[in-house]
Amino acid sequence: MPEQHAATGIDETHDAGLRSWVASANQAGCDFPVQNLPHGVFRRGGRQEGWRGGVAIGDQVLDLAAALDAGAFSGPPATACGIDAHAASALALAAAAPLNGFMAAGQASWRAVRLALSRALRAGSPLEAALAPHLVPQAAVEMGLPATIGDYTDFYASVHHATTVGALFRPDAPLLPNYKWVPIGYHGRVSSIAVSGQRFPRPRGQLKGPADAAPRQAPSARLDYELEMGIFMGPGNASGDAIALDDARSRAFGMVLLNDWSARDIQAWEYQPLGPFLAKSFATTISPWVVTMEALAPYRVEWSRAAGDPQPLPYLDEGDARATAALDIALEACLETARMRERNQPPARLSVSSFKHAYWTVAQMIAHHSSNGCPLQPGDLFGTGTQSGPAHEEAGSLLELSLGGKQPIELPDGETRTFLEDGDAVVLRAHCERAGFARIGFGDCRGEVLPAR
Repeated sequence: MPEQHAATGIDETHDAGLRSWVASANQAGCDFPVQNLPHGVFRRGGRQEGWRGGVAIGDQVLDLAAALDAGAFSGPPATACGIDAHAASALALAAAAPLNGFMAAGQASWRAVRLALSRALRAGSPLEAALAPHLVPQAAVEMGLPATIGDYTDFYASVHHATTVGALFRPDAPLLPNYKWVPIGYHGRVSSIAVSGQRFPRPRGQLKGPADAAPRQAPSARLDYELEMGIFMGPGNASGDAIALDDARSRAFGMVLLNDWSARDIQAWEYQPLGPFLAKSFATTISPWVVTMEALAPYRVEWSRAAGDPQPLPYLDEGDARATAALDIALEACLETARMRERNQPPARLSVSSFKHAYWTVAQMIAHHSSNGCPLQPGDLFGTGTQSGPAHEEAGSLLELSLGGKQPIELPDGETRTFLEDGDAVVLRAHCERAGFARIGFGDCRGEVLPAR
């Protein structure tokens, strides 16, 4: 359906009626049905093998490198699945680790791989016999970072989060005058980014309370999570060139969950005048499977500005694309305490929200980031900033949920929290669903706090 794809991004790969010959992909509530097909980098646990590119399908990983080496994507069965020279070349990029080369290849290659894999993994595919030996249980693999991340920028794209947190830090001016005009961001620390399962010691830093005569260095007592989405960049731009908004829509490769762990007491002392530094540079956790923008096409919704808010400047105006510029991604943050783990209790839900509430779109963030001529590169990572909704229970951080530590949160087992304690693990989850389309998910993004060193 090329004409349909050009208009909406929706094609045969999104058909809700599709089933896979991988049985687990057809189970209700599965994050990775055949309509998803996210990309990641993995290796088998306990083996001396290199990292390779794979695709999640059900509870399995399709080892693209092994399948290609075995010639599984060649011959008459592959031709019957529509795998031509372009698709085969793009599959080779998707099989390599890291995925920077595939991310750089652009939208035509991403779509070719998605269509090829969709046809190859559907029930009745002539490639089932060739590909089945190259499935690996997700429980048996180690996941790596999807790309070599050259740069990491964290935005501040939730007006609800910005307003609530601003009121805690600056009661007299919760939302600074520039917020509704410009996508705010700061440069993050790439070396501290890791995939789900990250465990890190509680950070130390300079702390100074309102009544303290001088700061002291100590472990953070107000450690927090931030419920965010991450965006992996596709083709970049030359230094000095700006990416126009219309072009920016096709430059994002895909999205992950992102936890921008934050030490609020360190942040409160250091953030003026230049913003976050050591309060956020100690750890950032992402989910390992990158859900492509093509997979997210059915879940696009209208983006708009509230009445009375300024309209974006021309270079940030979504124009006719406003009807599909936002993404309805349901978000969830859960807490697993050490006591819950000991008792085999499930994590407790802290909050739910949706990425549809973001004040700035993915394309606007890319266009603004490059608007001064900043060169972006394939594999660069953008954080969206904490995604909070308009209601209190939709807050994406403990800072908001506990009202700055003044209102403890009671957990189902009777424990309470204002901020994170040693041994706490935060689990972020996300999924998309819409009538007439399949439910797809992102997998877990889990990180655990260890005692300070």
